[in-house]
Amino acid sequence: MRQDPLQLSELLGPSIQSLGYELVGVEYRSGGEGGGLLRVYIDSEQGITADDCQTVSYQVSGLLDVEDPIPEHYTLEVSSPGYDRPLFKPQDYERYAGSLVKVRLGFPLNGQRRFKGRLQGLKGENVVIEQDGEHVSLPLDQIEQARLVPEY
Repeated sequence: MRQDPLQLSELLGPSIQSLGYELVGVEYRSGGEGGGLLRVYIDSEQGITADDCQTVSYQVSGLLDVEDPIPEHYTLEVSSPGYDRPLFKPQDYERYAGSLVKVRLGFPLNGQRRFKGRLQGLKGENVVIEQDGEHVSLPLDQIEQARLVPEY
């Protein structure tokens, strides 16, 4: 079973925002015998502590118990997005323009699924990155995963 992360974000977002946190995004990976993994990324201007994760985890657990959107057994994990922050929403691609990113597509584009380059932002329904001196347009709806690449 594959749970729609957008539906989960819509369900969890208001509750997380009411606690004063930003819901960065939600990932759900269906599991085998051990169940799935529901990963909820949160952030705030002050950063995220273990206590913040515990507070949100308690709130989200209660909501998930009542709404029961995931029929299989799963583990809930609440964390900060970290330095290799995942990009979920279209506005993330504008917000982090100029940053180095890794992008994985669900289907190959010109024989390639993995891209790494400088994020240029959005152009229509495409994410544009500069890779090896060329601008590459990646269909937003084909992006399976996108993450910032920390630069030290």
